[in-house]
Amino acid sequence: MVEKTETGGLSKILSKSVSRNMNTHVLATGMSGLVGTRIRELLCDEFEFTDLSYTTGIDITNYDDVLSHIESTQAKTIIHMAAKTEVDACEDEKILGEDGKCWLVNVVGTENVVSAAKKTGKKIIYISTDFVFDGTKDTYDEDDSPNPVNWYGYTKFEGEKIIQDSSVDYLIIRIAYPYRAYFQEKKDFVRRILENIKSKKRISGLTDHIFTPTFIDDIANALRFFINSNNQGIYHVVGSQSLTVYDAVRKIADLFSYKPDIEAVTRQAYFKNRAFRPFKLSLKNDKISKLGLTMKTFDEGLRTVKDQLETAY
Repeated sequence: MVEKTETGGLSKILSKSVSRNMNTHVLATGMSGLVGTRIRELLCDEFEFTDLSYTTGIDITNYDDVLSHIESTQAKTIIHMAAKTEVDACEDEKILGEDGKCWLVNVVGTENVVSAAKKTGKKIIYISTDFVFDGTKDTYDEDDSPNPVNWYGYTKFEGEKIIQDSSVDYLIIRIAYPYRAYFQEKKDFVRRILENIKSKKRISGLTDHIFTPTFIDDIANALRFFINSNNQGIYHVVGSQSLTVYDAVRKIADLFSYKPDIEAVTRQAYFKNRAFRPFKLSLKNDKISKLGLTMKTFDEGLRTVKDQLETAY
């Protein structure tokens, strides 16, 4: 099957194995998602991925199911990306506590993957989020203490603690607002904004919500490094530019030569009656920069997205 990809031409056949090191087998949950599919596209020539996801018949909330699949391979690394990430839907489940899907996937699922990794001696790379922070500081680095303000952030932080307390070899990779050029199943914030601009819809540009957009291709590049390294601990794998949503909309519109109908709004007005969001999420990536990993600014990432879209079509 041939798929459309951001790397150019008509597409890339995901099953091809040019220069792939077949000895580098990686297990991964969440490979069918926005981030996971792109990681597979970009790294499939170098790593053999096995998808441990609901789409492949594996329920990470069932420990026996997880263990049987992890035990059956010689892979040394598990990338745990599977999560329920819809912030408002997670908040609605807060009343359900440990019976809600958000808790079951983000906490119980993580506990099962970690327990199986510990039993089989595998390393875990856990994909976490900027939402573990409360958004009260101007910037956040890896040494800052998490203090989540909504149920989604709380469950992801619980996952971080499970991993840190487990004694397994681990990496916690915090990402933020990932975006890419193309993915049919789910739109990221860049493509949602671009679609609304093209449709001449009025766009709410938050003037006091600061975030750190991350180009997914850079996340894949960082994972390539970490799979092959002995690094451990927490790393912020995020873009090199923080900005307001209002400014992001302007940049998207300017690059693609549109005049947006943009309304400046505050986060209090926009998120009224919705889950509370941390409003200042400027994450620093100095730690990975010292490893020689380069993360694009939002301007650089947008230009690459535009180039990839123009090449693909």
